Formats: sequence, C-alpha cells, structure tokens
Amino acid sequence: MDIMLLLTSTVTLAGGIPLTLLLTFASLLAGFVLAVPLAFMRASPRKWLSLPVLAYTYVFRGTPLLVQLFIIYYGLGQVGAIRLSVLWVLLRDPFWCCLLAFSLNGAAYTTEIFRGGIQAVATGMIEAAQAVGMSPLQIKRRIIFPIAFRSVLPSYANEVISLVKATSLASTVTLLEITGLSRKLVSETFAPYEIFIAAGVLYLGLTFLLTGFFNVLEARLNAAPQARTHPRRLILRQVPHEQ
Repeated sequence: MDIMLLLTSTVTLAGGIPLTLLLTFASLLAGFVLAVPLAFMRASPRKWLSLPVLAYTYVFRGTPLLVQLFIIYYGLGQVGAIRLSVLWVLLRDPFWCCLLAFSLNGAAYTTEIFRGGIQAVATGMIEAAQAVGMSPLQIKRRIIFPIAFRSVLPSYANEVISLVKATSLASTVTLLEITGLSRKLVSETFAPYEIFIAAGVLYLGLTFLLTGFFNVLEARLNAAPQARTHPRRLILRQVPHEQ
C-alpha cells in the first residue's frame, strides 16, 4: 500500500466534506420538519389520518434509496408537466434531486421513530395536561413531543449516522462529495485501494464526531435538573398561579 498516496488522497477527499455535510444537514432539517406532523398523524387513532402516512413510510422504507434517487433524477425529467413547470429549475440540478430523495427517505424513517416515541408517552401525562386546561396543541408541543424525542434520541442518532453514509449515493448522479471525488481520483490514478480507504477514514471520522455529539446531548438531557425535565413538573409549570 502506498502510504503517501493514502495521505494525499485523504487531504484531497476532505474537499468533499462540506458538500457531504450540506446534503446531510439540509436533508435532516427538511426531513425533521416533515416528520414531526407526520408522526402525530401516524400515531393518531383516526384511520383517515394514519393510513396515508403508513402508505408513505411503507413505500419509502421498503424500497432502496438508490432507486428512489434514480426515479427522481432520471424519471421526473420525463414528465412533461414537470419540465414545463417552475419545479424544473430545481429538479434539473442533481443537488436538489439528491436533497429531495434524502429528505423524503429520511422523513419516512424519522416518522416511524417519532411515532414510537409518541405512542410510548404515558396516558396519565396526557390526562394530567388536559386536567390543567392545556390545549391539544400545547400538549403536543410542551408534553408529548419533548418526552418522545428524549426517549427516541438513540434511534434518531442512528438515523442521522445512516444518512451521512447514504450521501455517498449522490456520487451516482455526478455530485462530487467524498465518494464522488473518490471515484474521480480512481479514474485518474487507477489506485482504488488507497483512495477508498481514505474515503472510509473520512466517513469514519464524521461518524465518530456525530456519535460523540449525540452522546453528549443524551448525557446533558439525562443530567438536566429534575425540576425542568420531570414529566409531571413539565405539566405543573403550565398551570397559572392563582392571584
């Protein structure tokens, strides 16, 4: 193995980290915003709310992300109505196609993760919040979701790490993130062994940093003062003081 080539490749491939992180965090943000309301719909006992979300998550979790990316990148351009619409300004760019595919796929997984946390919230907590006069929206925002998010944080962290690695698929539609730069270097040097080891080291480093971040976040949440984090006190804080 050529150590110098390995080192120089690592430095070169580091240039793809900003695009990898941009794809990751933009997809996470879009997926999170989409997943939160979908998770409440998925957890709803009303079938007309939960079944459409179940169909969405079933399709996106049951098919490969690469297939979804190809359908969006190659398939949507074949639809005349899309080519003639304002959407084509974005969808003809591979970055936006990747962002759309990763966001929809990530939102499907995140929806099911949050749904499990929402359904695990004790019924007594909800009834107590109702008893003190909180509205349904307040209960969801101040009681249910904070408790649910805390309980599913390890699973959500795994989804974030999986998405970082999934961004390597962007190289199949010409984006030069870490894997895209790796393929470009291999075509120039004919040394796949050293170059893909360098790419693996970079992905491993990103995974290590994200794992450390979520470990710290989980520890801080677990160590938070009981007056702020205990579920019953979360409810009592919302009760207006009598004058």
